[in-house]
Amino acid sequence: MKLQPKSMPIDVSNLKTICSTCSLHELCLPAELSQSELDLFDRVFDRRRPVKRGDYLYRAGSALHSLFAIRAGFVKSSVMHEDGREQVAGFHMAGDLLGLDGISTSQHTCDTVALEDSEMCEIPFMSLEKLSREIPSLQHHFHRMMSREIVRDHGVMLLLGSMRAEERLAAFLLSLSQRFAARGYSPTEFHLRMTREEVGSYLGLKLETISRVLSRFQEEGLIEVRNKYIKIIKLEDLRELASQRGCST
Repeated sequence: MKLQPKSMPIDVSNLKTICSTCSLHELCLPAELSQSELDLFDRVFDRRRPVKRGDYLYRAGSALHSLFAIRAGFVKSSVMHEDGREQVAGFHMAGDLLGLDGISTSQHTCDTVALEDSEMCEIPFMSLEKLSREIPSLQHHFHRMMSREIVRDHGVMLLLGSMRAEERLAAFLLSLSQRFAARGYSPTEFHLRMTREEVGSYLGLKLETISRVLSRFQEEGLIEVRNKYIKIIKLEDLRELASQRGCST
């Protein structure tokens, strides 16, 4: 994240303004940073990696070398069943951190593929561990991000185990709405980067069910659907539907 040459003094206030729009801001700005800490960040995180649509960032079974923060784009993670069926495990957008699945065994447990042209910030894992020891606030933020992923996984488990198809899809759309809003985009109008088949795989529903429920939501005036374009018209009604089991994604 090389903002200015090394020989020039760095304006911390300007750096914060720039980093606040970067997908790495949760890692880069855990606390007020000293000049020496800024220099450490500059050396470790100055590795950007473009990923074309359809390309894999890493595959299940590959060794963990780096974590990846999504600067721009949309990514799908999935696992393959023994019979060759794909199970979508998650959808990831700018600001999300990828690669956490490989920490426990030093090997990735899922595939990650770009759903559109994307850009990553590559974070060498060994360098991150070393830097976390030198900057305690970074370690705290890293643990918080891991906790957030665990909470999200638990939410999906509750979603699949206790909710009807209508509730699952409503919770999914609301989750996307909240995530887009957190990144400064419209919470009520967005395009799905994934196919309906992929949504069905993630939610444990058949393609026909996804299409039927979307049509029903549109007939009831909850949403407007045009191909992959979604417009949420009755946000509160959708929230009420999704909260009937008291859980969300």
